[in-house]
Formats: sequence, C-alpha cells, structure tokens
Amino acid sequence: MKKKTPKPLKKGFSRRRFLRGAGLTAAGTVIAGSGMLGLKAQQLPEEKSPGAGVLNLSMHVNGRLRQMSVEARTTLADALRNELQLTGTKVGCNRGACAACTVWIDGIPTLSCMTLAVEVGERKVTTIEGLARHGKLHPVQQAFIDHDATQCGFCTSGMLLTTAHLLAQNSGPSAEEVKAATSGNFCRCGTHPKVITATLDAAAKM
Repeated sequence: MKKKTPKPLKKGFSRRRFLRGAGLTAAGTVIAGSGMLGLKAQQLPEEKSPGAGVLNLSMHVNGRLRQMSVEARTTLADALRNELQLTGTKVGCNRGACAACTVWIDGIPTLSCMTLAVEVGERKVTTIEGLARHGKLHPVQQAFIDHDATQCGFCTSGMLLTTAHLLAQNSGPSAEEVKAATSGNFCRCGTHPKVITATLDAAAKM
C-alpha cells in the first residue's frame, strides 16, 4: 500500500512560528482582559500581619506570677527556657512527637513545644523545677534516682511529669498502666523498663 506524503507547509510558515504566534496571542488576551494595559505600577499598601510584634505577658509558673515579653509566635517551651531560664523543660523533636517538653497546665500534661505562650492565659504552669515541694523531691523523682531510671537525661523531665500525673490520678497503677501512660514519651536510651520500676516503687511509697 502506497503511503501518503504529507503536504509541505506554506513557504515562510513553520510549526515553531505558529506556536510562537499562538502564545503571544494568548498572553495578549490575558493582559487585555485583566485591564493591565495602560496602567502605571502602583505601590500596594503595606499590611501588618495579625499578631506581629512583641507582647507583654503575665504567667503563673511554679506558684509565682512571672512577667515576660515575647513574640506572638513564641512557644511555651521557648518562653520557659529563654525568657524565664527554666531550662529543665527540654525541646527534643519540636513537633510534639517525643514529649520531652512536657509540662503541666492546670495539672494536665501538655506539650509545651506545641503550645503558644499567649495561649496559656490565667492557667497555671508547672515545670520540672516546680515538682519538688519545700526542698523535698517528689517520690517519683527520688525513685528515678534510686532505680537509675535516667541515662542522658534529656527525656527525664517529661517522663517525671507524666508519671507524677499518673500517680496523682491512680495511686496503685499496674506495670501495663505505667507503660501506657508513658507510651508517648520517647527515650532514645531505652530506659522505659527502669521508668516503670521506679514509678511502681514510688506508688508503693506514696
């Protein structure tokens, strides 16, 4: 079967020229339709983003009213560490996955890296520095020492606040209940077995 030979394009015309012309036509249509022709460049009014600037906050931390000046974007973890110098609160992953930054807000374990300082308001914050009372360690703190439940120590403050809260809610937890309570606290060193032992010992002594 004889193949048909495609007809040659007209002289002076090519696919490249056709596509270039089509593109210029489309661009011209968009510009004309938008009313951009004949307009001079104008300076848009400057808008301030919501919450920008420095805020003066009062915060109840470890039984004291503390004053600080922070940006609206400042997390509670950064406010505690950088403004109040309460560096017992650690920032591990900074995305709410490891729980090293755990503090109490009105007695509830809360991830301070995922909480803005401006969100706290009148609620009371307790950090690891406020867990001991009148110079005496909390029973779970003493148990962590007795059972060597720390290694690098980076996760320890979060672990302590989590287990202390558990014992405040349940004075006689089982090993499985301690394991479940601390399941969100990530320890790279693998101290979870000793954390469970220490927590059970603290519960027995409380």
